Amino acid sequence: MNFDIAIIGGGPAGYNAAAQASDQGLQVVLFERATLGGVCLNEGCIPTKSLLHAAHLYHDVASSAALGIEVEGSVKADYSRIAAHKDEVVKTLTSGVAYKMKQHGVTVVPASARLEGQEGELIRVATDTETYLVRYVLLATGSETVIPPIPGLDSVSYWTSREALAATELPKDIAIIGGGVIGMEFADVYASLGVPVTVIEMAPEILGAMDKETSATLRKLFKKRGVKFHLESKVVEVSPEGVTIETKKGERELIAASQILLSVGRRPLSAGLGLESLAIQQNRAAVVVNEYMQTSHPQVYAVGDLTGFSLLAHTAIREGEVAVEHIVSGAGHPMRYDAIPGVVYTHPELAGVGATEEQLQAEGRYYRTLKLPMAYAGRYVVEQGQAPGLCKVLVDENDRILGCHILGTPASELILLAGIAIADGTSVEDLRRHVFPHPTVGEILHEVLLS
Repeated sequence: MNFDIAIIGGGPAGYNAAAQASDQGLQVVLFERATLGGVCLNEGCIPTKSLLHAAHLYHDVASSAALGIEVEGSVKADYSRIAAHKDEVVKTLTSGVAYKMKQHGVTVVPASARLEGQEGELIRVATDTETYLVRYVLLATGSETVIPPIPGLDSVSYWTSREALAATELPKDIAIIGGGVIGMEFADVYASLGVPVTVIEMAPEILGAMDKETSATLRKLFKKRGVKFHLESKVVEVSPEGVTIETKKGERELIAASQILLSVGRRPLSAGLGLESLAIQQNRAAVVVNEYMQTSHPQVYAVGDLTGFSLLAHTAIREGEVAVEHIVSGAGHPMRYDAIPGVVYTHPELAGVGATEEQLQAEGRYYRTLKLPMAYAGRYVVEQGQAPGLCKVLVDENDRILGCHILGTPASELILLAGIAIADGTSVEDLRRHVFPHPTVGEILHEVLLS
């Protein structure tokens, strides 16, 4: 069977690239061994946000008396129904992806696929039952959860994000190993619903490479809600009794926990792809690509988590667009990573785009910081009261915007404005000439630029 392009992986990068390639007149075959939508839609971004939305709604209703809204009786959260609603959301959206593929004329093959060398100028792509000959291949197989070699792990029924999302009951209590985005979002879900939460992180601060000032403030807010943190702590053993950690000082402590959630990161899913049949270059498990997402084989492209660079769905989607554009035109726009927003969908939300202060300091680059509390935006006070929040903008010697970091809902929506400004090389003066509607939380950016 012959096609112009084979796409291996039906996550956000894969199915969006398939639609784009089809629109450009290419005959497309898409291979997905599990369910269309990939990890993001089925066991990541979307179901997690459904749980977070329910948890935040519960928190808002339970605390509505502060706004003069009295709820008779107690407010209860039925987690089995929350989980069922999450499943319905996922089902609706995966059905939408299948319909999109049908509408765009994409041939979807529900099977694993691998590369099996070349026949002349065509590449062989095979499943267990069929062989396909294609001009180009786009690899979008995603990533898998890292399971660290922790002693005792085989003696406990630990969760990864997959098992946590599949659960229909809340744990009695939970120890989350890893204070990154996934760990903090689950911490928010459980803490909001009354589950005692402990977060264990090896680094000095949560949320990895994100802005340290806003990350530290978020951690302190979680601490006030009862979440316990053990920073600069290494997990040395797990057991049915809990998690044993070793602190920076070399002291050991057993943290009692009835449930453990592993959230220490993800790694590219490249095993079994047949990369060696085309001598495709790798960096450990990741596939090496150029600025157009092209691998060391000119007819093979790789996008998303498989490249090991930016493990975010929106990054993967853009990488797919860049790859298809290059396949069709032989040129196009190269991939840029200097304006990729990162978002933590906790309450409050935290988002950042561009450079952080820590990054600029490490590089020895000049920058100037403009920042204000979120309370400078009237709409924020109306909706969030006195909840702490911060908007920080970093600019260079020419007043060009280098980075922006926001703590405060809806940071996930506001961060796009800063991302566009960074991508377009917008100056402070250029951006503040724009008229921001009043009252909106987004006005905080205008206020910061005038500070």
